[in-house]
Amino acid sequence: MQEKVIIMGAAGRDFHNFNVYFRNNPRYRVMAFTANQIDGIEGRRYPSELCGEGYPEGIPIHHESDLTYVISHYKVDLVVFSYSDVPHSYVMHKAAKVQSMGADFLLIGAQYTMIESTKPVISVCAVRTGCGKSQTSRKVLQILRDQGKQAVVVRHPMPYGDLSRQKVQRFASYDDMDRHQCTIEEREEYEPIIDLGGVVYAGIDYEAILRDAEQEADVVIWDGGNNDTPFFKPDVAITVFDPHRPGHERLYHPGETNMLLADIAVINKMDTADSDNVDVVQTNIKRFNPKAQIIYAESPVVVDQPELVRDKRVLVVEDGPTVTHGEMPFGAGTVAAKEYGAAELVDPRSCARGLIRDVYRKYPHLGPVLPAMGYSEEQVGDLKASIEACDCDAVLLATPANISRIMELDVPMVRANYSYADAGDPSLERHLCQLLDLRIPHWR
Repeated sequence: MQEKVIIMGAAGRDFHNFNVYFRNNPRYRVMAFTANQIDGIEGRRYPSELCGEGYPEGIPIHHESDLTYVISHYKVDLVVFSYSDVPHSYVMHKAAKVQSMGADFLLIGAQYTMIESTKPVISVCAVRTGCGKSQTSRKVLQILRDQGKQAVVVRHPMPYGDLSRQKVQRFASYDDMDRHQCTIEEREEYEPIIDLGGVVYAGIDYEAILRDAEQEADVVIWDGGNNDTPFFKPDVAITVFDPHRPGHERLYHPGETNMLLADIAVINKMDTADSDNVDVVQTNIKRFNPKAQIIYAESPVVVDQPELVRDKRVLVVEDGPTVTHGEMPFGAGTVAAKEYGAAELVDPRSCARGLIRDVYRKYPHLGPVLPAMGYSEEQVGDLKASIEACDCDAVLLATPANISRIMELDVPMVRANYSYADAGDPSLERHLCQLLDLRIPHWR
């Protein structure tokens, strides 16, 4: 008898776990996925062409709020938790509900789902969403280029559209993003790498994605999402920490796993963090992963038109995931507005329209910032309407995506970009190259 399985997810880790652990495993039959965290990703089916044999109709995706019904309806034996950036207590509350229904609850070990590459792999992960993975990945890309290596970035999945068309995606231009109808959230991750002349892979089937990436790469960079663990087995594991949220490195799933797996621990945002908070993070790293080399980094923010910020009434549009489920009340845009002398941060909460109004209800911790949410055309439209409803002198865009390419606004727009900078010795480049020399002789 096959065990009947539900995979709890958020359109990313759940699909990967199915592909590498369940798809061709005769012991299990996956009856359904449940979806949470991202609005509007339920109601679809995981396509039959991605399922392998035995799933001619694909696999239904329900909203997680229907979990009790789904367990009962399918007479489920096992529920697998497969998404990230949630408190440990949250995971165990879900486990209690599942166990009360008579099913087993499973967290799959990180190494079981890591695919091995024929090329060196450097993973960049984090203990929370919004720690600064993206600029760290870009820094690693530049380090490898300086060593004369062709590096390709593979991004954690964000398959929010037509799943049957997202098996393997390659992005090397803005046209590629338009062709794949990328959401704002996808553009936030891909655009900065494309702007550097880099190549990004993403999609659903990461075995196929890796094999394609290996054809054009000397080194593969795994660019993690949320605080998830790597999909590829890393030769060097980099984990980024945020001292604005001290202690979170031990409180969130699976970010604590990333802390324990780290070869290099990057304590970021040293330019804006309180020293006592840095001490908390540093103490936890040294206590629980003493083998990790600690690197200190800054996240300098630069705006392209400072004259449109100074002494002006500014609406700050922040990176969506950082200030929603990342639980930060503000992000780089707020820092930039204050640093560049804005007269006032316009509070957009009373101006929110449609689905953006729902975001504020769901995340009441949000401060006077507008999260750049755009998982659907309707949400993008409501974001535009929310911006237009705000009385401001300028819009300060702190999302890495240039949303002016997908919406026209009458108000002046200013972009804030943040990057990686070492904040002392040893540098990230020095220690990364030393580890690669030790583990992969002749990689240079």
